[in-house]
Amino acid sequence: MLKSLAERDRDAIWHPYTQMKLAPDPLAITHAKGIYLHDAAGTSYIDAISSWWVNLHGHAHPYLAQKVYEQALRLEHVIFAGFTHQPAIELAERLLEILPQGMKKIFYSDNGSTAVEVALKMSIQYWKNKGLHLQRKKILALTNSYHGDTFGAMSVSERGPFTMAFNEYLFEVEFIDAEKPAFAGNWDEIACFIYEPLVQGAGGMKMYPAETLNALLVKCRQHQVLCIADEVMTGFGRTGQLFASDHLRINPDIICLSKGLTGGMMALGVTACTAEVYDAFLSDDRTKTFFHGHSYTANPLACAAGNASLDLLLEKECMDNIRRIVQQHQNFAQQNPQLNVRVSGTILAFEIPVEQGGYLNNIGATVHKKALQQGVLLRPLGNTVYIMPPYCITEDELEKVYEVMCKCADMQMCK
Repeated sequence: MLKSLAERDRDAIWHPYTQMKLAPDPLAITHAKGIYLHDAAGTSYIDAISSWWVNLHGHAHPYLAQKVYEQALRLEHVIFAGFTHQPAIELAERLLEILPQGMKKIFYSDNGSTAVEVALKMSIQYWKNKGLHLQRKKILALTNSYHGDTFGAMSVSERGPFTMAFNEYLFEVEFIDAEKPAFAGNWDEIACFIYEPLVQGAGGMKMYPAETLNALLVKCRQHQVLCIADEVMTGFGRTGQLFASDHLRINPDIICLSKGLTGGMMALGVTACTAEVYDAFLSDDRTKTFFHGHSYTANPLACAAGNASLDLLLEKECMDNIRRIVQQHQNFAQQNPQLNVRVSGTILAFEIPVEQGGYLNNIGATVHKKALQQGVLLRPLGNTVYIMPPYCITEDELEKVYEVMCKCADMQMCK
């Protein structure tokens, strides 16, 4: 007897963020189109979370697929040390045109965590190359933060379920509260400050005002602290602007990008930096080289996907869709004040009232299961329910997501 896809998966695969002993069989998705995922039984699901926040334009987008296909027939990959290619150059040029003012160089990696690792290593070695590393040894981050699952990224993230097993191995970081920032130490000892601008994602979609962050960034500027904006989640229109940093008066020195960078088509990471950061590595002394790289650095297929995604993102239709989703979210929040909904651009979130909140609360798994039964993919962060849909979602489809979200969270009072 032939095994089902779920059974074969169980025999061979270990899934991320999953307690395999307790988890139900995974849902086998056979194909997708637009905002819909389709399983082996023929059931369709609205992807209301953009498949871990990566999908901007809908699944199996023909334009993205065509551009990756065309690139695959020309050049699928080449070592990026000592070589280059058109897709990487074009994507870098285009990103520098739209990123917040001051970005001058693009360093490629292959996901959000590595983009953050690159940023941290750049910042630390920046001071080393200047001979000031003994004075600038501390790193500043925000409480409730999440920056990835590699060791540097975990170190600058809130200590909690994601880091619990590794806390004794992580380097020391100074944490301050995003909403009540108060750092009692010596600012001149800080090498860099890393932050998720406006929205802290995996920490529970916590949103905080631009004014608070601006004040922190001004303080950093006064003391020459390097500022790292982790825009892995917030980039490419998620907060209503192209980048969350566009809501701020002070621009960062380094920006980390991934997720929506390729529209969900391919894995790719970017760390952009200013000329000042880059220039600290230019030397006749080879020990001042930035010794970092990946086998698939600037993969041509991924860069082609990035260029194609930018083509779609910058079209008027996509920008209009983003504005429509923002307005629809705001309308929902205003019509349902009892939910204490918070909105930042195309991101909407609220908490289910429970006695013990947080990521490990089982109510998230319950809502996830109930929503799938109603044809919507939600993946709450514990008792935090959120949506972050692809930009191609229609008004009616988004209304269905609201309805299912409320019903599955037992919020029958939703209008």
